[in-house]
Amino acid sequence: MTSLPLPSEAAAPGAAPDHGTPALVIRGLAKRFSEKIAVNGIDLDVPSGSFYGLVGPNGAGKTTTLSMATGLLRPEHGQVWVHGVDVWARTLEAKKLMGILPDGVRLFDRLTGEQLVTYAGLLRGMEREQVAQRVTDLLQALDLTNDAGTLVVDYSAGMTKKIALASALIHAPSLLVLDEPFESVDPVSAANIRDILATYVKSGGTVIVSSHVMDLVQRMCDHVAVIAAGRVLAAGTVDEVRDGASLEDRFVELVGGRNTSEGLSWLRTS
Repeated sequence: MTSLPLPSEAAAPGAAPDHGTPALVIRGLAKRFSEKIAVNGIDLDVPSGSFYGLVGPNGAGKTTTLSMATGLLRPEHGQVWVHGVDVWARTLEAKKLMGILPDGVRLFDRLTGEQLVTYAGLLRGMEREQVAQRVTDLLQALDLTNDAGTLVVDYSAGMTKKIALASALIHAPSLLVLDEPFESVDPVSAANIRDILATYVKSGGTVIVSSHVMDLVQRMCDHVAVIAAGRVLAAGTVDEVRDGASLEDRFVELVGGRNTSEGLSWLRTS
């Protein structure tokens, strides 16, 4: 991975993001839960304007890393900057730059879908008329218009994921951090979401997405990091990381742990 310079701390509060600096810089990030080390000194640079994939096996530390990087979980060690803003020294300022879709997100599910996204926009300090127009646009783009008046508690898992994504997009953040955004989402909706995210990146935004689907990451992302046991095993452009192989094969090679089926000789139909 090409190391990018540490971000400047000279950005004035409320200033527009400097797209010449990395969208996200992580240095020495670490977190322990009881005796388990979940994240073990991670360093990561996410270029501005990139579509960055974060992949790893279950328990690799992806969700913990993203939670600490976005101000949702305090790290024991390390620092994080979003467009040059220290996430833990200037938390509110940093969060204004981000749209976040956490894994297992808890929503105000006694609101309707329309009310929830409206609330998210007003909470960001946006004008009510602007919020109303953006809510209409987002519900239409995510195929939720017909369910705008339905309580979120009655949404399917896929619909809940989509309304949470709409809430993350409402303020047009410069950095979008999505933890497993395609889980439980049907193929048509997933294709629509990919189109929305691709357009967002082309317009100058940065997306970080965690996923278990290697083919999806290989097709969708231009950068990727492979994480296992709380450490970064490889990071860079997708072509650099896969090194001539498929991303899935390279992932298995880096992570290890693949088992054979020799012990299942009884599993035969003939």
